[in-house]
Amino acid sequence: MFRIKIHLAICLAGLAACATPIGHPPAFSPPGQNIERAAMINPGRPPEIQTTSLGTSSRASLWTGARGSLLGDRRAMQRGDIMTVVIEIDDSAEISNSSDRSRSASQQAGIPQLLGIPQRLDPTLPDGASSAALVDLNSQSNASGDGSVRRNEKLTLRVAVTVTDVLPNGILAIVGQQEVRVNFELRELIVTGYVRPEDITRQNEITYDKIASARISYGGRGQITQMQQPRIGHQVLESILPF
Repeated sequence: MFRIKIHLAICLAGLAACATPIGHPPAFSPPGQNIERAAMINPGRPPEIQTTSLGTSSRASLWTGARGSLLGDRRAMQRGDIMTVVIEIDDSAEISNSSDRSRSASQQAGIPQLLGIPQRLDPTLPDGASSAALVDLNSQSNASGDGSVRRNEKLTLRVAVTVTDVLPNGILAIVGQQEVRVNFELRELIVTGYVRPEDITRQNEITYDKIASARISYGGRGQITQMQQPRIGHQVLESILPF
């Protein structure tokens, strides 16, 4: 049985080594299998071609409103288009509260005269004891609490996102993912949400506070992140120990 446990531990260690190779940086996510590429390959309904009163195409004119013209609107409007999300978060919050509670109580009860029973009972009691005060209770409790929360967050990022869907009311669903690897640490930024076309600027940018149902994730994986996490055995013990 002991040998079986040793072999099992060796196999588990080997599987863990295969999952996170030693001496190798974390791998990028495959770019060819994400939802952004699918939106670019299948842009949905083709754009309408504007024609003049004579029935000829006006794409060659510099004064048309087409997206490819000099004065055309190049903001993201349809599935597969790309825009820039500007993330500038500078939030701070401070919460403090305290509470104090105290209570005291005292109860005394006795039967100095009850058909002569106390007089017969007192001689049998130990020295100093009397039935005149059979019950004497005192209780006292104190509780106090003090808590405070202080938070300060600051994040400035720019990321390109892709329009993955156009809802029936014209709202654009966006998804963006950016990965930067420095040595053995991979930083990952993910942005998803819904935006209105009229909130997109002429520079084809939108700020994060105009994104509905915004989900912004900025984290990483690699050697530094692994060192900051407790070991698996520690996490297991923390989850099962009652104290």
